[in-house]
Order: sequence, then C-alpha cells, then structure tokens
Amino acid sequence: MLGYVDCHCHISARDFDKDVEEVIESSKKAGLLALLAVAEHAGEFSKIIELSQRFPGFVFPCLGVHPVQDVSPEQQRGASLQDLDAALPVIQKYKDELVAIGEVGLDFTPRLVSSESDKENQRQVLIHQAQIAKELDLPLNVHSRSAGRPTIHLLKEQGVDKALLHAFDGKPSVAMEGVKAGYFFSIPPSIIRSEQKQKLVKQLPLENICLETDSPALGPEKQVRNEPKNIIISAEFISKIKGVSLETVMEVTTQNALRLFPKLKSAGVENPPVLCFQSKYSI
Repeated sequence: MLGYVDCHCHISARDFDKDVEEVIESSKKAGLLALLAVAEHAGEFSKIIELSQRFPGFVFPCLGVHPVQDVSPEQQRGASLQDLDAALPVIQKYKDELVAIGEVGLDFTPRLVSSESDKENQRQVLIHQAQIAKELDLPLNVHSRSAGRPTIHLLKEQGVDKALLHAFDGKPSVAMEGVKAGYFFSIPPSIIRSEQKQKLVKQLPLENICLETDSPALGPEKQVRNEPKNIIISAEFISKIKGVSLETVMEVTTQNALRLFPKLKSAGVENPPVLCFQSKYSI
C-alpha cells in the first residue's frame, strides 16, 4: 500500500476558504489517500459535512466539541455542557457519516483553567462524548494539551478502547500508558522542530503511530500555514528516528489508521493509487 492518511486536520478553518480545492488537489498529488476533518464546535459542523460531501471518499467528517472554546478572537474558555447541548442534535443527524467523534479531550493550559471547576467542566464534556462514541461504535479523536495523563486515565476509566491522541505533548512514559490501553498517537510535521515529539516517536512502537498535520497549525515552520500535503514531513522524520524505510512508515501508519477508523476501509481507502512525493524538508 502506498499512500498516507491525515488523521487530524482542520480543513474547515477559514485559512482554507479561498483555496480549499487547490489544497485538496495538492494533498492528493502528495500521496494522501484520506483526510479526517475534525471539528471544534457546533458552529462548524455543517461546513465539515459540506466539505465531506464536496470531496467524497477523501474528506471524512469527525464531529465533536473541543475542550477550548472561543469567546472572541482574543479570549478563550473551557468547554461546558451547554456547548455540547448545541452539538448533540447534529452529531445524531450525521452519525452514519462520521468516522470519529472529535476533536474532544482536555486542555489544562494554565491560562485557560483558573479553578478545579474549570477542569471538571471539561471532564464532563469529555465523558459525555466518550459515551456517545461508544454508543455509535466510533473512535475518539483526542486533544490532550497539558493534560496527557489525566486524559489517558479518563479514557481508560470510561472504557474507551478506540482513541487517537493527536499531537501528544506529554512525556513518553505517560504515552506508553496509552499504548498499553491500545491507543494510537498521531505525529504532525512540527516534529522537525520539536524535541518532545522526537523523543515521543523514539519510544512509541510504530504499530501505535499514525500521521496528522493538524492543518493549518503545527507545520514545519512557525507562523506559516500548514497543509495536508506536509504529511510527508512527519513520515520522513519518523523514518529517520525509527531507522526504517519511508515505505514502511507509510504502510504501517496507513494500516494503523484503517484499523482505528474502519469506515475508511468501507469507503475504499484500502485500494489507493501509487503516488510518490518528496518534501523540501527531506532528510
């Protein structure tokens, strides 16, 4: 199998409004087979569904409530159950089209949580979404910034057995608790400038690694729009760290994605075209 799966991407972001077709086309030329479009709040659900219908068999929708919600361009707060109330009807409406519930999780960044009650609100939102995922037999696409261990522990407590921890920022030893629970970890192109991500990949088994871009964030260069085509950068760096061929990374991470997100397989992602691409950051 030759081709990549971007397991976590914000293709619905305003950054892509003007040229989304070109971005999608360049990602296909770069060897992408599928792109999982994650949501942050109910307000963008319809846009993600529209993109999945506009690019069928390539853009796959994930709907969920992110642990951080925008109040204004300058102000953010932790998610509440009220945020989830607005999301639930739409999740139920499109449940058959979803490949995962996400982006969900915990974010204990100090500037965002001022009290234990803030953390508890986030926990409740995640618990409810974990229950929804189990009811719908869908995996979770998970955010865990500054909350790696609490997130993994909560997922295990809730009996979650299918989860992708995206851009994990915790210690490798904490990540290994997730590995023992059967969870996967997706690696963004920012690995080329993140010693933490490099240490994480060194310890994680390749069988628990997936690829992501988190576009338009977490690209190879700070403050530069990231795109799904940069998935190759993650793969190349993992190849270097693991001492295996790029083709092996491609094969294993794509198989991992198909195991975690089985709806991709039913959509025909298992029969990809043969493509080849090399990034300008090749090592």
